[in-house]
Amino acid sequence: MGTRKRNATTAAVALVCAVTVLGAPGIAYASQAKPQPVPAPGASSPRDTAGATGTADPTGPVTVDDEELEAVRRQLDALYHAAAVATDAYNAAAEKAEEQSAEVAELNREIVRGRAELDRLKDLMGAAARAQYRGTGLPPEVRLWLSENPQEFLDSAGRVRQGQHASEGLLVEQERAQEDLEQYAKDASVQQKELEADRRAKAEAQKEIEKQITAAEKLESRLAKEEKERLKQLEEAAARKAQAAWLRSGVLDDGTGTATAPGMKAVEYATEQIGKMYEWGAEGPATYDCSGLTSQAWAAAGVAIPRTSQQQWKQLERVDIADIRPGDLIVYNKDASHVALYVGDGTIVHAPRPGRSVTTAGAGSMPILGVVRPDA
Repeated sequence: MGTRKRNATTAAVALVCAVTVLGAPGIAYASQAKPQPVPAPGASSPRDTAGATGTADPTGPVTVDDEELEAVRRQLDALYHAAAVATDAYNAAAEKAEEQSAEVAELNREIVRGRAELDRLKDLMGAAARAQYRGTGLPPEVRLWLSENPQEFLDSAGRVRQGQHASEGLLVEQERAQEDLEQYAKDASVQQKELEADRRAKAEAQKEIEKQITAAEKLESRLAKEEKERLKQLEEAAARKAQAAWLRSGVLDDGTGTATAPGMKAVEYATEQIGKMYEWGAEGPATYDCSGLTSQAWAAAGVAIPRTSQQQWKQLERVDIADIRPGDLIVYNKDASHVALYVGDGTIVHAPRPGRSVTTAGAGSMPILGVVRPDA
């Protein structure tokens, strides 16, 4: 190998290592897939025993062989997987924050109504107290003796007793309203704290997403144009190999089930989005992330499903993959970090990752976790 090629190779390997450090997932995502190990910067491969005498340009595009490009592909997979995990965390926090915000707003409205009711009861209590005071200036037996109409007095005394009972009722109601108001205030405080926690989680997830995508983009940007094309071919070849193995397993030998009317609507919606770019946290109509596409496709079919791929996996009914039908969702990876909509004939439509657009792919081109059915 010539000096120039050795230098370029060394620079490419060093690049992969540097981005491995930059894109390493944080503690919050320690359970996710880790980047594959690659040689240390400057390490010699069996082809480099002669050594290198120069230094490659660390900022310009590099040329790498197929083995090194495969290491880059694996590294990119790890980085984008980490971004997908963080995206699910972001979507979950965003959805929860929206719910908490609505609950806080409703509790604040209840507090306003409670205060108004308490003020009304206080006014009624004051009026009742004043009326009672005016009606009891003399002892009852004196007022009876002075009364020209004893029956009228007795009727009046009955009304006084009724007024006293009403006052007692107002007092109970006032105490209840006060307790409700205090409980609303406590609930609003708790919900506000949860809202702030969800917002912090959302912000941390956003930082993690941006870190992983930046690392991946930096890695890809260092490849020369022809290497980028070869990288794309490697990705497609790996997907075809996985799909072929999946089909050879005989999983679809008995064919697939017939789609329901809502399932077909979901398929139609999803396929109409083909060509639109992936964007993390997006639910359309211009851009989507993976679960944004599937949740909106089923929303268009009139069926509300969870927002994130992990919640779709947890909450929707699971079906055997042999019974899959168009409209079902296929969830990928052990951590349910990706989801796609099955369209039939062993094919899915999905929003793959940053830098890619909504497209069709082989259903077995990625590691399948399982199948869920929104309209079971």
